Amino acid sequence: MFVTLYTDKSQVTLTYDIGERPQIIYWGKRLRNTPENQLAHLGQRQYARGAAYEDIQPSLSNELGAGIYGSTGLLAHRAGKDWATSLEVTDVRQHSEQSLTINCYDPRAKIEAVYNIEIDIDTHVIVATTRLKNIGNSPLYLDWCTALSMPLDNRFTRLKSYMGRWSDEFRTQDIPNFRGGYIRENKIGRTGHDGVPALLALADGTTECCGDAVGFHLGWSGNNRVRVDRTIDARSFVHMGEYFFPGEIIIDPGQTYQSPPLYAAWSEQGLNGVSQSFHHHVMHSVLDGRIKDKARPVHYNTWEAVYFDITEDKLISLAEAAAEVGAERFVLDDGWFGGRRCQEKGLGDWYVSEEVLPNGLQPLVDKVRSLGMEFGIWFEPEMVNPDSELYRNHPDWILNAPGVEQVPFRYQVALDLTKPEVVEYLFECMSAVIGKYQVDYVKWDMNRDIHHPGSDGHAATHKQTLALYALMRRLRETYPNLEIESCASGGARADYGVLANTDRIWTSDSNDALDRQTIQRGASYFFPLPIMGAHVGPRNCHITGRELTMDFRAGTAIFGHMGIEADLSKESEEDRHILGNAVDLYKQHRELLHSGKFYRLDTVSYLNAVGVVSNTGNEALFSCAMVDGHPDILPVRLQLTGLLPERQFRLRLVWPKNPNSITQPSPLDHNDLLGEGRVFSGEALMNYGIQLPLMFPLTCLIYHLKEEI
Repeated sequence: MFVTLYTDKSQVTLTYDIGERPQIIYWGKRLRNTPENQLAHLGQRQYARGAAYEDIQPSLSNELGAGIYGSTGLLAHRAGKDWATSLEVTDVRQHSEQSLTINCYDPRAKIEAVYNIEIDIDTHVIVATTRLKNIGNSPLYLDWCTALSMPLDNRFTRLKSYMGRWSDEFRTQDIPNFRGGYIRENKIGRTGHDGVPALLALADGTTECCGDAVGFHLGWSGNNRVRVDRTIDARSFVHMGEYFFPGEIIIDPGQTYQSPPLYAAWSEQGLNGVSQSFHHHVMHSVLDGRIKDKARPVHYNTWEAVYFDITEDKLISLAEAAAEVGAERFVLDDGWFGGRRCQEKGLGDWYVSEEVLPNGLQPLVDKVRSLGMEFGIWFEPEMVNPDSELYRNHPDWILNAPGVEQVPFRYQVALDLTKPEVVEYLFECMSAVIGKYQVDYVKWDMNRDIHHPGSDGHAATHKQTLALYALMRRLRETYPNLEIESCASGGARADYGVLANTDRIWTSDSNDALDRQTIQRGASYFFPLPIMGAHVGPRNCHITGRELTMDFRAGTAIFGHMGIEADLSKESEEDRHILGNAVDLYKQHRELLHSGKFYRLDTVSYLNAVGVVSNTGNEALFSCAMVDGHPDILPVRLQLTGLLPERQFRLRLVWPKNPNSITQPSPLDHNDLLGEGRVFSGEALMNYGIQLPLMFPLTCLIYHLKEEI
């Protein structure tokens, strides 16, 4: 028997028989003239000499009992027995053309599995989970459970995954075709700078703009494992799931475990098509929708302006300067509480410090609101400094492995959120501040890896992560207008699991605009612009030591959720004027940037070009950053993408306001792109392209296109 889920663009087809293992036989482009049985016939295989006498069929978990080559999606046992699981269909229910549930049972291992598979009718994104129930009379030990054993078509010969480090997140790496397995494991208690559970697969010849591509993402903020197998029998599978520490998941009789969701998207419009599906899905299905129609306000964050050197006068002065350049939200970062004068102490003592703010927060909050800005504040709820009142009173509230020394990490250790009394303390402390000052926004930070995530002697990352989500939800339910940013030493907790409970990610602690060009492009494969924090940092970046112009810093921050994180009193009057112009430009095009279709352009290595085209196709904004020098006399022409070829567009350069071309006249002058602009067809702009002006490296140009009617 067959069952198919489909949208107007894609479909996933499964075959099953009661008492047999189910399997996915097709995932890809919508086939409108092909009966399901034809797919089954076309996929028939035969056994090979020197192998099993019949072709071994995969399943939704590729259990050990099936005997399939490559890795399994399920490892479960009862104290070392009943490990050769084989899940057979007992019932299939198709709830709609986009949703189904498959119930399976292993009568020997006494495991019930429920597979939920949905395909979003608007975004074409597949969302799949596996839920296991222990039907036996003894504990079931779970060592590994993927959301789904997802088959990967053989046309996808290349992989693209993430690598990175603190202040240099979302770097991508290309992995050529291989035989065997590709594995990334993350066991640090958060998504990680280097371990984002996300993966892209490309066919030969696929680019950003064309060709077949697929993407996978695990919606989970704790430990994870990503594995791709290319096996000797010419099959490929993607497995994504939680990484468990020994004995972490023991399912008692009658109890269940549910995997985090796997998100998968397919496109024949290249990597941009995959990203657009994910972006739309995040905005309309992952985020909770409370602020869906709210414009993302321009941030001002205090961290790189004052660090721990906080006074009321300084903060009020910063608020005035921020409002002057157009900021709409003022976020007080670390250092406002307890004995927190440096990173070594005070963390966990969540009360306003009289030493730092003898008048409390109210004068600052009143000033911020009188300037027309929202008020936000920084918390790091999951962590505690050993040098703090909280730790001295409750040293038993931390995660640890008994008898094992903690790994030193930023002078702090992790609180055990699996203990109800810890969560209650955090909720009460945070509520006291959020409620009293009617806080609009919380920057929720997490500044260390968790190496020994033990609670009462047992590994607890799974429970810790669920407790984190529950605390976030509780705060948002109590304060319905509260927005939360997920920050973890920058971008170390960026995933769809945390985004279901927050509203924004802090993409990186590096505000170096040159780094940000690469970081933001990498993040854009899975994360849309409205939730990617992108700030204008100081002229001299404290992380890289690099000095960059305000034109380049501000132009880079426009393509994201724009913010500012610099001491504006140290910026020149001219640079503050330039920054104000950039904020105005962001506000003018914010709706386009945050609701249109995002594109990355295929360019030479010294250019980074991205753009957003409105959903109606009548307007677009493209950024082209020269991130290095070019080897030729002049830079290349830039071919745009995503435009309607038959339409005519007025092209203008809107950033920087006063570009300094090395020689004049430039193509900007020839075509009056700084004035009225010139009209070109969409097909000319995409197929022939724009001749770029001769500019110095570290220049960011932003072009605006509007349909000429």
